Amino acid sequence: MPHPLTRRLLSRRRLLIGAGLMLLSPMALADGPWQRLDAAGDLLRGTTPATQGLALELPHVSEDGAAVPLSVRFDASLAEGDHLAEIHLFATGNPSPEIASFHLSPEAGLPEISTRVRLNESQQVIAIARSHQGKTFATARDVRITVSGCLMRGDDQGPEPLANPRVSLPERFTAGEPVEVRTLISHPMETGLREGADGETLPRHIIERFSVTLNGEAAFTADLHQSVSANPYLRFHLSPTEDAEVVFEWQDDSGESARHEASLSVS
Repeated sequence: MPHPLTRRLLSRRRLLIGAGLMLLSPMALADGPWQRLDAAGDLLRGTTPATQGLALELPHVSEDGAAVPLSVRFDASLAEGDHLAEIHLFATGNPSPEIASFHLSPEAGLPEISTRVRLNESQQVIAIARSHQGKTFATARDVRITVSGCLMRGDDQGPEPLANPRVSLPERFTAGEPVEVRTLISHPMETGLREGADGETLPRHIIERFSVTLNGEAAFTADLHQSVSANPYLRFHLSPTEDAEVVFEWQDDSGESARHEASLSVS
């Protein structure tokens, strides 16, 4: 018969092992704020998302909620031969939780994207991703906001919407190797919630879609919402396999658009 001390140690060990199994169970790993957000639930479609592989990078504290830097990336080695097809971002404390949705083709190369977002208050930001084979991934980050980025008063003196599209591209690409691309364009991205200098509410006016095509085929697209900061900035990657004509296009909710065209050389 085991000694009483031995029995206590064995009992304690069983409790620790049981707790560890609970922490490692799929349901425990899948528990997160995305379960309480209807828009996220619609994307998951009843699947249990993996909580490893997808990562969000934001400052823990931001003094200016109108332009919070955000990066989302995915560890492609965990996809086991699959490719990430889309990434969706949400802000749980904003009047409208949707931030942006990104759609990636294989020629997008590396699933790593950066932008700047508006956050109304301290809250959780959520990322949900789906692979081409239907696997889902989710993660979240807490952010503390000092000054609201959705309701602060604007000065109404910004540049002309869709003016001066800027694109940073390398001179040459190596076939199959992802290269960073950066874009910036002037646009107020008005939420429809902010007050102008005269105290009147400014009408909603945002860029709704950004697209990149290579030889006419979609390589990278972004559906943007009012939680994206003014003068939208995007950093992403392209990995063309041959020489290509590339077109960058921004479209806003007034029907206006802007384009930037370039030729890519691939060696």
